[in-house]
Amino acid sequence: MLNSSRKALLLDRLTRDGQLVVASLSAELGVSEDTLRRDLRELAVQGKLVRVHGGAVPASPTHVSLDRRRALHAEDKQGLAQVAADLIADGMIVLVDGGTTHMHIAAALPLTRRATVVTHSPGLAASFEFHVGIDVVLIGGRIFRHSMVALGPEAGLAFAKVKADLCLLGVTGLHPAHGLTTGDPGEAEIKQIMVEAAAETAVLVTADKIGQISPWRIAPLEALSTLVSHGDRPDWLPPSVHHVKV
Repeated sequence: MLNSSRKALLLDRLTRDGQLVVASLSAELGVSEDTLRRDLRELAVQGKLVRVHGGAVPASPTHVSLDRRRALHAEDKQGLAQVAADLIADGMIVLVDGGTTHMHIAAALPLTRRATVVTHSPGLAASFEFHVGIDVVLIGGRIFRHSMVALGPEAGLAFAKVKADLCLLGVTGLHPAHGLTTGDPGEAEIKQIMVEAAAETAVLVTADKIGQISPWRIAPLEALSTLVSHGDRPDWLPPSVHHVKV
């Protein structure tokens, strides 16, 4: 079998089965495990899958430019943001991660709400311009242009000093075995600190992130307090996690 044909077959199987297991595929296709691992490495570099121990799983489809992400599932994101706004009560200190869903929160939040928002997203901070009852704390650092958020040690130290009531966390993958994941190691590190700095963590996800995995792990599913999604509760979600169906 030609290399290109074998890779096409692997991607078809990945779409059908949701995972690839090198050992069983090696026996089925009559090629060495080393050959298959090389195929998976090359496909991973192209962003078409994520390698895991023993095989591969689908890559999150949200690993695209910020401009393209803004256009994905816009109406669904507005519904998710409305639930997020309802989670923010008067007097709360809330860490708000960057992300195209979170950019809709300010529009959904009543102008009478009084709370403190701490964020490393300049765009999100600016979205609260007309919310006079919202104190906005903008965390600084090097701007990661893929998400337009501040990263680096300065951002990490600043978030670590906060004792927040709630963290609204952005993820690109939510997977039963691999938990909460994202596509960049620097982002993963900041997100870990944000989770640790808050009493509760909520994640808002569109359907294309559920069951998906990105290369960098943020936290296990058990770190979640609330999952907000449009679909039914995933049967693999830990019992401790509250699910809100939009």
